[in-house]
Amino acid sequence: MSKPLWSPSEDRIKSSKMHAFKAEAERVSGQQFDDYQALWQWSVDDQEMFWDLVWDFCGVIGEKGDHVLDNNGGQMMGSKFFPDARLNYAENLLKRRDDANAMIFRDEAGTETKMTRAQLYDAVSRWQQALRAEGVGEGDRVAGYLPNMKETIVASLAAISLGAVWSSASPDFGVQGVVDRFGQIEPTVLVTVDGYYYNGKTIDVLAKVKDIKPQLEGLKRTVVIPFAGSKTTLDDGVSKDEFLKAYSPKEIDFTQVNFNDPLFIMFSSGTTGAPKCIVHGHGGTLIQHLKEHQLQCDIKQDDNVFYFTTCGWMMWNWMITALASDATLLLYDGSPFYPDGNVLWDYTSKHDCTLFGTSAKYIEAMKLNNIHPKNTHDLRPLKMIASTGSPLSHEGFDFTYENIKKDVHLTPVYGGTDIVAASFGIGNPISPVYRGEMQGPALATSIEIYDEDGAPIPAGSGSGEVVLTKPIPSMPIYFWNDEGDARYRAAYFEEYDNVWRHGDWAEYTNNKGLIVHGRSDATLNPGGVRIGTAEIYRQVEKVEGIQNAVVIGQDWEDDVRVVLFVVLQGDMDLDDGLIKTLKGEIRQGASPRHVPAKIIAVDDIPRTISGKISEIAVRDVVMNRPIKNKEALANPEALDLFKDIEELQPDYGRDMGYGSIEL
Repeated sequence: MSKPLWSPSEDRIKSSKMHAFKAEAERVSGQQFDDYQALWQWSVDDQEMFWDLVWDFCGVIGEKGDHVLDNNGGQMMGSKFFPDARLNYAENLLKRRDDANAMIFRDEAGTETKMTRAQLYDAVSRWQQALRAEGVGEGDRVAGYLPNMKETIVASLAAISLGAVWSSASPDFGVQGVVDRFGQIEPTVLVTVDGYYYNGKTIDVLAKVKDIKPQLEGLKRTVVIPFAGSKTTLDDGVSKDEFLKAYSPKEIDFTQVNFNDPLFIMFSSGTTGAPKCIVHGHGGTLIQHLKEHQLQCDIKQDDNVFYFTTCGWMMWNWMITALASDATLLLYDGSPFYPDGNVLWDYTSKHDCTLFGTSAKYIEAMKLNNIHPKNTHDLRPLKMIASTGSPLSHEGFDFTYENIKKDVHLTPVYGGTDIVAASFGIGNPISPVYRGEMQGPALATSIEIYDEDGAPIPAGSGSGEVVLTKPIPSMPIYFWNDEGDARYRAAYFEEYDNVWRHGDWAEYTNNKGLIVHGRSDATLNPGGVRIGTAEIYRQVEKVEGIQNAVVIGQDWEDDVRVVLFVVLQGDMDLDDGLIKTLKGEIRQGASPRHVPAKIIAVDDIPRTISGKISEIAVRDVVMNRPIKNKEALANPEALDLFKDIEELQPDYGRDMGYGSIEL
């Protein structure tokens, strides 16, 4: 067993909410749990007792009812937690009404504003009254085309307080991307901004809204929040001030709904077709996030929680639920590298951030740009760094502990839009952190790794498909307009009987940790052996001068060959020396089978709006397959760089070896 990079002190363990919860679990179960693994096993084995205790321990506001789990005759799909419960998600986030800060917001221009708990409650009250006057009620959809700002949270909670369903997209989505999403759910009200800031530029939004609105059936009202200004006007839009002017704050009348009634509609990335509309419920989202925040991430009252996210990514939904744990939200909207790479650390350290959330790619960018916050910022209050979006490399772990903070709980988190949560892989505050590993699944999350025959792979014995073998509360309640749940079943339950296939390739380590190697539909299969793309990226990141990379498997002469595309820094050239270095690093750090048959330099790599590399889109372009939804990409023009590359054509040479340059 390897030596941990970080271990919690005894004082930190005993002061954690996980430690307190473990004591309560021992009391109600009559068992003794010596470590996290033992507690996790009990939570998986006795889900009903576990979730009943979480409801009480985390102080859920609502009527619990008499039953914890209706398992649909033993079927995961259709299982319902707390089937008799009634509650409202927004009420749980608005339970405090004092002068403590609820939110602090900084825009890219450097302006900061604050909102107390009492001010948040009053703002939601006014929005609720205005939305009700528009006829918004239980089950109606309200959509936000908005930055990550205070008003977005206010509008969302107001809609949710009425029992309406909230859905959001970030303003960098194009017209078709928004229509592909909101057009399916037919919102009654659209809330937007006039413009936003990014990378030193002011970007107009209303010009896109003018094209979007006619394509949204059933839309009654468009509310415009002034933010960055716009030269465009909406003749039939209403400003936020005009929308709210008739209403003064009063007691909010929260609409109690069923635990499994719709709360959020979220969307798949849409790179393989129209985005799936994934519907998540009030209670399942709330209780799952409470467990993750309080137990796994040790969020406590008045902690300051930051996650770099947009409103088109599920981490935004995850972040805002921290209000239910009495935390303060630190919101930022703009480029993380404007005016320079210290902006996020300037902002969060100023406000004593306790949880700093970001993407693995941001940590890699910090490494490339020599940003070392431990030397420039006071990070004493910082307890946890969370990363997500893609696997964090072993070297990313090293960089974090060497250049950000030595005594910090680093926890890559893993789940996704499908479960609006991070329970598949997450940290826990009572166990050590090992290099390159997530600490494991969250409590009550039965994750296994299956081989090609659908049998579990023991820890330390290899990689395979990530599956969930028991239901969790934040599974989708359904997909929107999915007759007979056909798309829902096809998305998760077609491969294995009564087992959720998540679509990722991963392994359990000897430490009981989890390493994700990439999407299983993007895994490489040279010579019939499946390997994860993350295994190659990890080695590429070690090579100086590589800014970014994407790797695919290309069908070639009845087999698959590995092709690596790299974006180079500055004026570097992909010469024979650099190719040899890359192949040597991959051969030594991974295996000869991982070594690309081709390494090709490109100027850019396509990414989804949430920043994930789109391996499948690159593969489809190289293989001359149609790209079904370019609107899902932040930079669709990058796809043109991968078209008709001469040395990837079938009649170009016969290089099938794992490297044309001798090593």
